[in-house]
Amino acid sequence: MKKQETFESAMEKLEKIVTEMESGNIELEKSIEQFVEGMEISKFCSEKLEEMEKKVYKIAKDSEGNITEVPFDEGVDDEV
Repeated sequence: MKKQETFESAMEKLEKIVTEMESGNIELEKSIEQFVEGMEISKFCSEKLEEMEKKVYKIAKDSEGNITEVPFDEGVDDEV
């Protein structure tokens, strides 16, 4: 995995790997190599998503009507 890889390009690569593996037209050795690469890409994407989730903020109004920023996972109603 390239360190400068974007989430989008990594997902595109992962989709190509999955499509090729699902086709059944590749040899076992290559299938194993692609599985390993796919797992590495999946880990990279998960880490990127976690990183981005920490940066996401929800804009909310407090009880006085002031707009404030709160972390995305705080202040979210469970009864949506």
